[in-house]
Amino acid sequence: MEQTRARDLAPPQPYASARVPGQGRPAAAPQEPARGEHTHSEPPAPRMVQRHSVRGQILDALRTALVDGDLLPGEVYSAPTLGERYGVSATPVREAMQQLVIEGAVEVVPNRGFRVTRRSARELAELAEIRALIEVPVMLRLARTVPADRWQSLLPLAEATAAAAAAGDRSSYAETDRAFHRAVLALAGNEQLLAVADDLHRRSQWPLTSAPATRRADLIADAAEHTALLEALIAQNLAVVQSLVREHFAGSDV
Repeated sequence: MEQTRARDLAPPQPYASARVPGQGRPAAAPQEPARGEHTHSEPPAPRMVQRHSVRGQILDALRTALVDGDLLPGEVYSAPTLGERYGVSATPVREAMQQLVIEGAVEVVPNRGFRVTRRSARELAELAEIRALIEVPVMLRLARTVPADRWQSLLPLAEATAAAAAAGDRSSYAETDRAFHRAVLALAGNEQLLAVADDLHRRSQWPLTSAPATRRADLIADAAEHTALLEALIAQNLAVVQSLVREHFAGSDV
């Protein structure tokens, strides 16, 4: 209403649009935004969104390639070469590789690309020790406080790890294994704990320099420990919980 009054009181403008027959209001002429006026009519920047989406997809693909051993420890890979492999430009590959540098999976080789980090058995043992120091006390505390139905709701995650293990799919097992541990630790309600534990878990999944691929039997045995752990947590058998968790970290390399 106020806009109508302002229009009626305004002096006539040259080249005003003609009144359309049968309509009480004139057709509005296109107006340029006033100087300094903010307008919301600008379209979003699809290139930036798409590039970020591609970067995430490439990061997932590179992580899978690392776990599966398609990217070999000690080898140098250039962003353009990997871009050709995945059908993208070198830019999202470089961005994804920078994230892997932060995670310790690769290192920058100036003017050449990125070298896959060489891992040692000692490094993996140290990571397992740190994970145990963090996760064992948390799981024991949760075992005393979390009701049985909450633990039962995690059974599908344990079953997912078992399915990936039975298929011998190392990368899928690595993903489902992290999902299971995240879900358990999330019950503690500590976001910082969750971030640190997940980072350590991911670092422990990069393969050794010359180690053979993990056997399906080893994956199946590791996955079975998830189900056994949930059963002990549901029964609130703290002694079994502590034993299973410590054995899980001591013997796990995925």
